[in-house]
Amino acid sequence: MTVTIKDAAGIEGMRLAGRLASEVLDYLTPFVRPGVTTNELDRLAHDYIVNVQQATPAPLNYAPNGYTPYPKSICTSVNHVICHGIPNDKPLKKGDIVNIDITVIKNGWHGDTSRMFIVGDAPPPVRRLCTVTYEAMWKGIEKVRPGVRLGDIGYAIQQHAEAAGYSVVREFCGHGIGQKFHEDPQILHYGKPGTGMTIEAGMTFTIEPMINQGRREIREMGDGWTIVTKDRSLSAQWEHTVLCTPTGYEILTWSAGTPPPPAFVHTPATSA
Repeated sequence: MTVTIKDAAGIEGMRLAGRLASEVLDYLTPFVRPGVTTNELDRLAHDYIVNVQQATPAPLNYAPNGYTPYPKSICTSVNHVICHGIPNDKPLKKGDIVNIDITVIKNGWHGDTSRMFIVGDAPPPVRRLCTVTYEAMWKGIEKVRPGVRLGDIGYAIQQHAEAAGYSVVREFCGHGIGQKFHEDPQILHYGKPGTGMTIEAGMTFTIEPMINQGRREIREMGDGWTIVTKDRSLSAQWEHTVLCTPTGYEILTWSAGTPPPPAFVHTPATSA
C-alpha cells in the first residue's frame, strides 16, 4: 500500500480543487427540482466546471481496469441507485432523492464530494435516511486525527447507521485522493476499532458512506457502472474530502453552500 503524504503545496492544491468541487454542487442546487433531467444537470455541471472554473470533470471518460469509459461528467444516483448512476433523460419527480457526485481536477489535483438532494418534498422516513447518512459521514470524519486507525472510522459510521435500522454497503468505500482520483488507502465504512492503517498528518482521503434503507446487498446494472440495492430499497450517500492535520482534520470540500455539520460536531470543520 502506497499512501501519499501531501506537503504544503499539495495541501493548497487540494484545498482549491475541493472548494471548486463543492461550488459545483452550490451552483446545481437551485436546478434540482421536479421536471429537470439528470442529463440537464450533467450539462450544467460540465459547462460550469470547464468554462467557469477552468477545470476538468474527472469522471468523464474515466476508465479503471475492467470498466468501459464513464460517459458523463457527474454521477447522479436516484432513489434505489447506490452509486455511479449515469445521467439520463428521465425527469426527476417530487419525492425523489438524488445523490450528485462531483469530482474536479484543477492544476493536477482532485476534489471529490457529493450531497443528497430531496426533490420537492419527501415523507419523513425518506428524509430520515438522508439525515442519518449525513450524520454517519460526520461520525466518521470526527474520528480523523493522527494515530487513529482506519477501523475506528468505519466502526463509528457502521454503529450510527445500524443503530437507526439501516445497512451499510460494503463493496464500495472511500479512498485516498490527490494527483490521482483513487489512491491508497481504502476507507471502509464498517469495521472494528483499533484495526487497519494508522492515520498520519498530510493524508487526504474521502469519507463517503452509502447507507441503505433495507438490506445491504447490491446489484450491478447492465451498463457496467450503475449500482442499485438488490431489494430496491432507497439508498443515500454523502461525501467529503478530508485532510488529516497535526491536531485533527480539515474538510477540503467546503464552500458557501455546504450544509452545516450536525449539532454533535464541535471540531472546526471549514477549510482554511
